[in-house]
This record gives sequence, C-alpha cells and structure tokens, in this order.
Amino acid sequence: MDELEKLKIENEKLRKVSENKSDVISITAHQLRTSLSALKWIIKMFLDGDAGKLTNEQGELAEKAYSSNERMLTLVNDLLTMNHTDDVSLHYEFKKTDITEIAEQTIFDFSGETNKKDIELVFLKPEKSLPRINCDKEMIRVVFQNLIENAIKYSNSNGKVFISINQKENEIQLSVHDNGIGIKTEDKESIFHKFYRAPNAIQKDEIGSGLGLFTTKNIVEKHKGKIWFENVDGGGTTFFVTLPID
Repeated sequence: MDELEKLKIENEKLRKVSENKSDVISITAHQLRTSLSALKWIIKMFLDGDAGKLTNEQGELAEKAYSSNERMLTLVNDLLTMNHTDDVSLHYEFKKTDITEIAEQTIFDFSGETNKKDIELVFLKPEKSLPRINCDKEMIRVVFQNLIENAIKYSNSNGKVFISINQKENEIQLSVHDNGIGIKTEDKESIFHKFYRAPNAIQKDEIGSGLGLFTTKNIVEKHKGKIWFENVDGGGTTFFVTLPID
C-alpha cells in the first residue's frame, strides 16, 4: 500500500470520527435545549405568581434560577448552531422550501415570550406567494430565530418588531426591524465578529455569548446570500437578508 492510499484511509477514519462526534453534540444539545426550555417557562410561571405568590426571598432565588437557566439555554443554542455551521457537506440539506412558512412557524414560537415582555411581533406577510428557494429549512429557521430573538431582547416594553419577506428581482429579501437600542457607529464593523457584544447590548441584557450574529452570517453566506443592517432614525435597527432564487 502506497503512502497516498494510507493517507486516504486515515482521512476517511478522521472524517467518520468527526461525524460521530458531531452527531453526539447535536443529539445532546437538542435534548438539553428541550429540557431547559421547559424549565424556563416553569420558573417564569413561579415568578409571575401563576402558582401562588412568592416571598421576597423565594422570588430572588427564582430570579437567579431563571437567569442561570437563560445563560445555559443561550450556550446550548449557540453550541447547536455552531456545530451545524462547521461542515456544510455534513449537515446542510438543501431542498426547495417555502420561506414564508418557515417565518410563520418561527414567529409562533416566540408568542409566549413576547406576551410576557409586552412586545408585539408584526409579520408583514407578502401579498402573493413567493417562489420556493433552495435552502436548508432548519438553518434558515435559525436565521429567523436569531434575528427575531435579538430584536425582542433589545427592544423596550410596548415595543414592536416587524418581520417582512418580499421578492427583489431574483432574490428573496427578509427583514427584521425593531425600535430598540440600535447599533452605535463604533460597533458597526465588529457586530458580526465571533464573540463580540456591543457595550450597549451588554448593558441592556447581560446574557449572551456573542455568537448569534456570527453564526447567522455563516448560515446566510453558505446559502450564497447576504446580510447587513441599517440603523433607523429615532432608534432601532433593521437587519436585512437576501437569499438567491435558483
């Protein structure tokens, strides 16, 4: 057996080991996320007095438990997303998909959170059916999740978050607009960098790993799309994503 053949065999072994590790991470992270999400809303029910009024001490302990659970949930979500974005050939499954349907399903997932935070999610649904695009449905769902989650997180009570989808020539453009804290000029160049969180974002919400926009950008680019943002006069930010129509 020549050296080239040996290298091919070793490379295949390493590929299988990597694939097995990736599968273990995905399965474990999904299980953790399900349990942590359920725990989140149970703790929230206690905090809101749905199971009876808490004492001050009980309330403080429940707040600490809620915050710790949020940090763990954020890390698990980022771990799961990062694992999916590492290897496009292993994890991405491109199929013709209705992106409006993905948006509607994702928006529904946030209904409980927005009700609790008194923030209105407004979906500006396209007037006519859009062409189906070739994409990985779950990864595009992550794009929606990350952008909507950020918009909610950095908005104030009684705020509104607008989600829209429309066709721009040979592309589908989606946008998520909030009237929250905005992005300062000095933070614009770093906002998509790995682990970066702007100071005003940290001040608004301490919980976060700085991986959400980084992974969102990776997903969009692996779909041959583009992502950018614009600050809005009077406060707030709009994130735009374009995806090609094949």
